Amino acid sequence: MKKLINLSLALVGFAVIATSCKKDETNDDNNNNTAQGIQGEWQSSGDDVAPLLAALFGTDSIYANFAMDMSYTVEQYDSTGAKLTLSGVYTQTKSGVGDIWTITVNQSSPAALDSEGIFEVTNSTMLYEIVQTNPDIGAVPPTAAGGFGSTNGGALGMMNVQTYQKIE
Repeated sequence: MKKLINLSLALVGFAVIATSCKKDETNDDNNNNTAQGIQGEWQSSGDDVAPLLAALFGTDSIYANFAMDMSYTVEQYDSTGAKLTLSGVYTQTKSGVGDIWTITVNQSSPAALDSEGIFEVTNSTMLYEIVQTNPDIGAVPPTAAGGFGSTNGGALGMMNVQTYQKIE
């Protein structure tokens, strides 16, 4: 049960990191001002919210902005309408496994923490799975090789996988 609670806290950290309402631009490696990977505005609501977040925290919807300057803002709402805003910086790297990328999030607000995970963007849909790694809560991050559902070695299945839709 303690591991489930710790994993839940990690997921909340991820949800906060992944959501925002502001659109920013950043340069790709060629200074083309072209969004890469996770960059852009995303929303998740209803059945797209990770089942673990919905069950443990009553999460109703998440709005995330991953800016091209490598900062992020996430707004997470629960079923009562209460909002939690998370912000910080992130790094993303192509994993070499299909179209899966790895992501590291360094949250600065409302509390400092680090999270690691994976994501994959297909057209305007993104799958995202991440867990808190610092402070250590005993959660094992998903891997590109393990695919989606690989948090804690697959123990949670798809419970920690979030689906986002791109906001155009």
